[in-house]
Amino acid sequence: MSETDPPLRFWPQAADVGVSVAVTTRHGGVSQPPYDSLNLGLHVGDDQDRVIVNRVRAARAFGVPLRTMVFADQVHGAGVTVVDHTDQGRGIGSTADAVPRTDILVTTATDTTLVILVADCVPLALVDPEAHVLGAVHAGWRGTAAGAIAHALNAMARLGARPERTMAFVGPAVHPARYQVSGEVERALAGAIAPVALDRDVARPDGPDHWLIDLPAANRQQLREAGVDPAHIFGNGASTTDDDFYSDRAARPCGRFGLLARLLPT
Repeated sequence: MSETDPPLRFWPQAADVGVSVAVTTRHGGVSQPPYDSLNLGLHVGDDQDRVIVNRVRAARAFGVPLRTMVFADQVHGAGVTVVDHTDQGRGIGSTADAVPRTDILVTTATDTTLVILVADCVPLALVDPEAHVLGAVHAGWRGTAAGAIAHALNAMARLGARPERTMAFVGPAVHPARYQVSGEVERALAGAIAPVALDRDVARPDGPDHWLIDLPAANRQQLREAGVDPAHIFGNGASTTDDDFYSDRAARPCGRFGLLARLLPT
């Protein structure tokens, strides 16, 4: 990384299991307000040329060429697409050729960088280091309620991964103190984990038919229920209340930061 590269936040535990995982911040790019400055989203109204420059900078800071990246057309669902080196470059310059209607990318290719874009939703990377299978997940409340975690782990299992060997890296998302929702959301999240009850820290009452929701906690519970060892689940201590990250609930329009993940050569 050069002195001019934007600051990324890496999970130090990831390299120990053969993967590199980081989230970009909103700093070190060229976008102008309200997207200042390292906006990676082409779909939010920012100048396309500036976004491409930002993506080049983020890729360089992550240690890969931009052409290795794969972007998805995220639709707040639980659709999975398995990608490989032939998908490199999809979505890097236009949303038109991004992987369609996909919120979960899975790969076994060491030369392919998975990208998930967020600004309050939960970004996650999942890796089975023994099977050498990597997944990247976009989990807003709809994706979480649709069982995005289970869909990702099932897709990875078809490639040889097992939940008990899987490591999970959970990125910054909306802070529960700022995420008040209707009872519809709480009921949807409860339905996703039924017949097990939601953990107490996932949903707290906040007035008639309103709740404060901890989306990262909801995904951590789903990971545990799917067989992932709690000791293998790593957060990064941040939320989108931090000035380093974009928050769609705090300011619209705004940019998007990215979770970047790739398997390291064995």
